[in-house]
Amino acid sequence: MIIRIMGNLLSSLPKTIHASLGLALIVFLGLFYGNGGFDFDTIFWSWLTRLVHVTVSIMWIGLLWYFNFVQIPNMTKIPDEQKPAIGKVIAPAALFYFRWAALLTVVSGLILSYLNGYLHDAMTLGAGGKSTAIGIGMWLGLYMAFNVWFIIWPNQKKALGIVECEPDVKAKSARTAMLFSRTNTLLSLPMLLSMVAAQNLY
Repeated sequence: MIIRIMGNLLSSLPKTIHASLGLALIVFLGLFYGNGGFDFDTIFWSWLTRLVHVTVSIMWIGLLWYFNFVQIPNMTKIPDEQKPAIGKVIAPAALFYFRWAALLTVVSGLILSYLNGYLHDAMTLGAGGKSTAIGIGMWLGLYMAFNVWFIIWPNQKKALGIVECEPDVKAKSARTAMLFSRTNTLLSLPMLLSMVAAQNLY
């Protein structure tokens, strides 16, 4: 009975996500009432924004690494007759979550830094210490998100045939998208290091 219920639940992604949200809510309520409640003040909204920020950033960087560690290196090993399944189905779906997760990461990060009072210092790399560290991470993240929306995605649309173009333009666009995706991979570890350093070393 339990196995059948779990099988039905886990066979559907929407049901799985809804169940995950439900479990998260139960954990939150347990923490809320177990600690005598929380004030719905700036600290609470900062926590909630950070939760959103971390969640969407996992989606963004996870897909970035999927493209660079899994999809791109293995495309040459896939038979030509099977490649349309990647280009027409998997890649467009992955790119949808990839680009919107990048945007939500930036928006939630800016809101978070505003709520915590370090937006100006971080963006100007001033005040030293934590503000400088988080500022480096924020600027790297902004540049990476710019690449996603204004270089990678427009070129991927041509490479995947979403936008019609000549074969030579299609090939050039595919390489451009790959190089800037690889650039984001190059910057991902320094960006993550700066973010984690700001939270734990200062």
